[in-house]
Amino acid sequence: MDELHQGSCLCGAVEYHVSTELKAVTHCHCKICQKSHGAAFATYASVPRSAISVIADATALKGYESSKGVTRQFCSHCGSSLFWSDSKGAFSDWVSIAIGTLDTPFLTLKQKHTCIESKACWYEADSL
Repeated sequence: MDELHQGSCLCGAVEYHVSTELKAVTHCHCKICQKSHGAAFATYASVPRSAISVIADATALKGYESSKGVTRQFCSHCGSSLFWSDSKGAFSDWVSIAIGTLDTPFLTLKQKHTCIESKACWYEADSL
């Protein structure tokens, strides 16, 4: 697998490699992402599931079904949110990566904000 990106959780127990370019950079403001990340929004980019290889302690990667068909994966040691996927959605063979967990540089010009109607009342941004 040719590695384009690599990432890890806060404690380093879970490491992953990505073999393709990251797509669909999205800043999600839904309440589930707010709670999952403990922040005003979560930022993800997506890749086909086959492009991710989890290395190091893959057993530390745990999942939680946050809504019907949607699984969020996190490190069971440090709690870092790493991935989410929707087994019932149109892109069921894709995984979204929390790009804050990337260890390699990643630049993108195309980004979008979603679920703005749910944004945290204390978050103010001129760009939304």
